[in-house]
Amino acid sequence: MRKLIYAMNLSLDGYIAAPGDDIGWGVQSDELFQFWSDQLQATDLSLYGRKLWQTMSSHWPTGDQQPGATPAEIEFAHRWRDMSKVVFSSTIDKVDWNTRLVTGDAVAEITRLKAEDGGPMAIGGATLAGAAMRAGLIDEYMLATAPVLVGGGTPFFTALDNWVNLNLVETRTFPGGVILTRYETRR
Repeated sequence: MRKLIYAMNLSLDGYIAAPGDDIGWGVQSDELFQFWSDQLQATDLSLYGRKLWQTMSSHWPTGDQQPGATPAEIEFAHRWRDMSKVVFSSTIDKVDWNTRLVTGDAVAEITRLKAEDGGPMAIGGATLAGAAMRAGLIDEYMLATAPVLVGGGTPFFTALDNWVNLNLVETRTFPGGVILTRYETRR
């Protein structure tokens, strides 16, 4: 059975995007970027909701060809382009870059994918992750919390029907005051 990990940057008040889908508040560092690149390398399959897919696919297919691209950005672009991805959406009809589109029941498909043999899966996008959270499918939460309050926007966590008990497995500090916390779901 595969492990499902929900991992994103978020503000201290719990948002992955400020109003207007603004992510400009993020605190970037080479060390944090390398951490996310290493996480991508360790991921067997990435699951995306439509909005996050559109954000990622608007940059990373050619991220290695951008003027001034750093070696880490070039490496990330190659990893992203080459890895297997699934996009869940009923409003787009085409995906590229080693990606499969699922237009049906996301929870049923994620459940099926988790039951397969293989390495870890990452899930991104608040709506998609929220559905997986409510269905009890997420095995690990990885939060890179920036020291900023944005006051609203897209929350990292969704409303739940039941509590989810977690075990802290790692904390780490990055430049700029970003704190990484990893929690595993206690089953």
